[in-house]
Amino acid sequence: MTQMTMETTAKMDKTERKAPEPINGVDTPTLFATINAVGGQPELAQFQFRAQSRWVDGTHSRSTMSGFSGAGGEHVHAAVFKADADHPAVLCGADNGPTPVEYVLHALAACLTAGIANIAAARGVRLRSVESSVEGDIDLRGILGLSDEVRNGFQAIRIRFSVEGDASPQKLREIVEQSRKRSAVFDILTNGVPVEVMVDA
Repeated sequence: MTQMTMETTAKMDKTERKAPEPINGVDTPTLFATINAVGGQPELAQFQFRAQSRWVDGTHSRSTMSGFSGAGGEHVHAAVFKADADHPAVLCGADNGPTPVEYVLHALAACLTAGIANIAAARGVRLRSVESSVEGDIDLRGILGLSDEVRNGFQAIRIRFSVEGDASPQKLREIVEQSRKRSAVFDILTNGVPVEVMVDA
């Protein structure tokens, strides 16, 4: 929903909009109906996603995601999702899960991929394959406190997509670009977001 092609649909009169048949596993009629509903009631667009995290041992922690608010009410996922994070042995961990920064790479790839599927479906493009590889460069001297001139986080991130579908290469590239423009995670990574850290001790 957040990555739908709002500009394209906004240019059409509501009576002219006809959602394509569901393809790529995307329920396009519901997607278009959601866009129309939010367009008429902007307050429905306000969402809050949540995660709870608990330290397990060493550098190992486990987060759970179960509920969120949005569309005027509270919602729960179909299941309680859990995500373990740790550091590998070379970084003094026990390798019980991906590192936190690897989750950032996963989030970017997942967000852009979801957008590609939605936008392609809205444009009536049937996808055969969407694959990506994403990598981030980091200099540990920052987080280890060895240099105040090295940032703590990624210095650069690169993602490469391989997309196949029943459209021209140019149109497939346009779909990926539209996904980039509407990606929440891409926006978070490239524009930043205020983060408040509070402590109960």
